[in-house]
Amino acid sequence: MIRYTVQRLILIALTLFLIVSIAFITVRMMPGSFLKSRNLPEDVRLIIENKYHLHEPLIVQYKYFVSDFLRGNFGVSLGLQPKVPVFDILKQKIPITLQLNLFALILIIPLATIFGITTALKKNQLYDHIANVLVIIAISVPSFVFASLMQFNLAYRAGWFPILLSTEKALTWSKFHSMILPIIALSVGAIAGLTRYVRAELAENLNSEFMLLAKAKGLKQIQAVFRHAIRNSFIPLANMIIPLFMGILGGSLIIEQIFGIPGTGPLMISAINANDDPVTIAVLFFYSIIGLTSILLIDLSYGVIDPRIRMGGKR
Repeated sequence: MIRYTVQRLILIALTLFLIVSIAFITVRMMPGSFLKSRNLPEDVRLIIENKYHLHEPLIVQYKYFVSDFLRGNFGVSLGLQPKVPVFDILKQKIPITLQLNLFALILIIPLATIFGITTALKKNQLYDHIANVLVIIAISVPSFVFASLMQFNLAYRAGWFPILLSTEKALTWSKFHSMILPIIALSVGAIAGLTRYVRAELAENLNSEFMLLAKAKGLKQIQAVFRHAIRNSFIPLANMIIPLFMGILGGSLIIEQIFGIPGTGPLMISAINANDDPVTIAVLFFYSIIGLTSILLIDLSYGVIDPRIRMGGKR
């Protein structure tokens, strides 16, 4: 297990370095530059070019970038907040985004699990048909449409929720209250997709031979379901957590913009529009490390979900 973990960490480090390198080359090759602004004096432009080696070939810029990156230095913002270290900007934005996405994940997993189990147990009954219709609707409608509808009807017209996120720094009840609509908007589609997946896996396991054996040994239906069917259904379910969490992060780019949440979503969009390359690369690095860490945790969780799975074995 330890050897397997070390191998995975090495692969993750190499993958992360490759992603950041591709991001650097892609961002630097994009058209436009903040240095072409008419409001920027010529002497200031030359100073910035010389300090950050922007006048040199791309391969030379990449060499300096790698040197700084390996030391954990992302540089300073050049367009959004000039002279402010990129790491200081991210420290203000990342906790807000993670807070929103973790609340959404906490809501998604138990609700999807409950709905998936109940629809599988009530397969082809009225409850199952109604749930399937709602699941299809939730999957088909984009999250930003749900967000706009809830913001207009529940926040603006009904006045039940604030239209925008509270500006309080601490997590108080009023701030959490203002986060409810963004959390629901991020969760609806993911709950529907995961519900459908859990239902399909559990319905297949309920008709498997080991369930017949469990009942033949004297276990009641509910005991066989919870001891055998559900546990076997959760093994492939772990694979869904990675795209699920990354999908939430991707969806939050728009949801944060709609509800005025000062997280990494609006920061990413603003950095691209301002041609602020260091901030853009740093945000991409944040999303990459979250995704790769999620992959590692899911891989290591297989042995916990089912002890029969031996991680890192030679056979």
